[in-house]
Amino acid sequence: MSRTAPRICPLCEATCGLTLTIEGTRVTGARGDRDDVFSRGFICPKGASFGAVDGDPDRLRTPLVRRDGELREATWDEAFDAVAAGLRPVVERYGPHAVGVVLGNPNVHTMAGALYPTVLLGALGTRSVFTASTVDQMPKHVSCGLLYGDANAIPVPDLDHTDHLLLIGANPLESNGSLCTAPDFPGKLKALKARGGTLTVIDPRRTRTAKLADRHIAVRPGGDALLLAAMTYVLFDEHLVEMGALAPHVEGVDELRSAVRDFTPEAVSGACDVGADEIRALARELATAPTAAVYGRIGSCTVPHGTLASWLVDVLNILTGNLDRPGGALFPQAATDRTPRPAGPGRGFALGRWRSRVSQYPEAKGELPLSALAEEIDTATAEGEPIRALIAVAANPVLSAPDGARLDKALGSLDFMVSVDPYLNETARHADVVLPPPPPSQSPHHDFAFNTLAVRNQVRYTRPAIPLEPGRMAETEILARLVLAASGMHGADPAAVDTMVIDQTLGKAVTDPNSPVHGRGSSEVAAQLTGDTGPERRLDMMLRLGPYGDGFGVRPDGLTLQQLLAHPHGIDLGPLASRLPQPLKTRSGKVELLPQPIVDDLPRLRQAMSERADGLVLVGRRHLRSNNSWMHNVPALTGGTNRCTLHIHPDDAERLGVVDGAPVRVKGAGGEVTAPAEITDGLRRGVVSLPHGWGHDRPGTRLSHAATDPGVNVNQLLDGSQLDPLSGNAVLNGVPVEVAALTAPL
Repeated sequence: MSRTAPRICPLCEATCGLTLTIEGTRVTGARGDRDDVFSRGFICPKGASFGAVDGDPDRLRTPLVRRDGELREATWDEAFDAVAAGLRPVVERYGPHAVGVVLGNPNVHTMAGALYPTVLLGALGTRSVFTASTVDQMPKHVSCGLLYGDANAIPVPDLDHTDHLLLIGANPLESNGSLCTAPDFPGKLKALKARGGTLTVIDPRRTRTAKLADRHIAVRPGGDALLLAAMTYVLFDEHLVEMGALAPHVEGVDELRSAVRDFTPEAVSGACDVGADEIRALARELATAPTAAVYGRIGSCTVPHGTLASWLVDVLNILTGNLDRPGGALFPQAATDRTPRPAGPGRGFALGRWRSRVSQYPEAKGELPLSALAEEIDTATAEGEPIRALIAVAANPVLSAPDGARLDKALGSLDFMVSVDPYLNETARHADVVLPPPPPSQSPHHDFAFNTLAVRNQVRYTRPAIPLEPGRMAETEILARLVLAASGMHGADPAAVDTMVIDQTLGKAVTDPNSPVHGRGSSEVAAQLTGDTGPERRLDMMLRLGPYGDGFGVRPDGLTLQQLLAHPHGIDLGPLASRLPQPLKTRSGKVELLPQPIVDDLPRLRQAMSERADGLVLVGRRHLRSNNSWMHNVPALTGGTNRCTLHIHPDDAERLGVVDGAPVRVKGAGGEVTAPAEITDGLRRGVVSLPHGWGHDRPGTRLSHAATDPGVNVNQLLDGSQLDPLSGNAVLNGVPVEVAALTAPL
């Protein structure tokens, strides 16, 4: 007989509630959960394909250990013995920085990925840390860190109440939203228009989102920051700055006015290819709307001035008084946030506390640029040891980082590598040990990261829908054992990791005057925790210490794990609300509108006003039915529009002799690829587009479906040398390429 079970979808940032249909130990269907307090029944093609993703026959079921040059199945004990034997000698001989850690995007989509990597990094003590953030969102973290003193204090647009939404470099009808967790983002945009609001989209492509817009501005790729700077100039020039209640919390307004005086609409128009009158209209519409929000995403992050563009998004919200007010951009309050502290000056946010060994790239948010991983492995310098061992957790940088061919070769030269991944993919194939987590139906789920970015405050938790299959190991236990093996405690009880974290957290909490458990005994408090597992006890602890929690009995009606378990479809915590100045952690205790690193980078933006791109430039694109390189092995999520083709404008195609469907060669600084052409007027002249996450043609992988239509790796066109200097983010959009028609069929 079949049964149903609730599950939060882990396949994108929308975090929709699902109702799974289960027969025996197999998911046979998935539909939107109409009772879910957040998504209210919405589902996208990825969620509808949950069963196919969950049951992919190419998912690894047992660990793999390299023996005599080949990866072979092994027991879990054998695998962790090999991990300890491979990692510890490297640490002991060369030091902790000789062990690199790469964390991929899927980590923020799992409970284990949220709870254990920070413990792993602390146990290792390595500074050789790389994540997917530096090919995606690091500019937003850095700009928010500089403005608000906290790199994770990211305001999100109040989609349900705003009157005017300006999107730049964002295509939520395909992505479902990013750094803005919003089930049914498309429906929210349609509701905005239905209530008489205005939607403006700035994007070089006429995306599905742009087609819905009232106004679409086809900006020249890379011109985002210039356009936003000119809008800022107009606000000052036309006396449209009106911060209202926000004003007492902001410093640096006069300095900002002076800093943008050169960025007139006329001065930037040529470089961003948007008319001066249109720039002025954009600024006026934003300033005069009853409420408004500016929202920028990956298109405005992965460009040469990504941090400046991200900073200017918030600057526009601030100057128009739309930051921290309903209908504008607000700071969410997640149930597992730390206990709110009183408003006041904080430690601030610092960049460049250490640098990479080879190119001396500054760290940002404790990370080095993913683009630097290959050189940190394959290049010797006098500055210290290269990376000799690598831990990759849910990461496939061979496809996601620039110049995958170089990284592919570098990974083969490591002394040791361990990969935590359900697939033997383009990166994991190099590992000496592969540790496969179970499918999502067999894992618990709570969105620690995405609830801090949600457009409505709520909390949800789902236990595994299907018991852990014999021979599988929970992902939480895999990562706990990895912590022990990497830190010299191999063989200890993995539950000791959770106990250690609980003891440390409560030990600090009882000495914190702002904590609800201040002055109590940490052992007495720990004894009140509930939950069947260590991760559940940690979740209970975070809920109870958090802003809605019971404070371990201080607030009887407050949130606990038991209360959450009694509400399988979640608990609504209300709409976003004004929170300033409490989230601010700057040294001044105010929004610091013009931080010194921004000042230092503005001359580079001024220089860009005189630059003109000759020839074609490349931008990426996102498909609704994929998430980076994750899902190309699922037949239901490939084909149709989800294909790896080069989009090219008809005029450019005619000039170059390109025929629709015929192969074209695309050449960049890092190499060349060949892909079918798809002629479309859905992007501006002079721009071509390839999607990311493809290139499944390397030997030694076990991705049977993906290999039938592998596509090409767009990041191979990049040599990794172009980075946003403040954030270390790779420049993936607006890069020059050459395109040539080929006569031979693909």
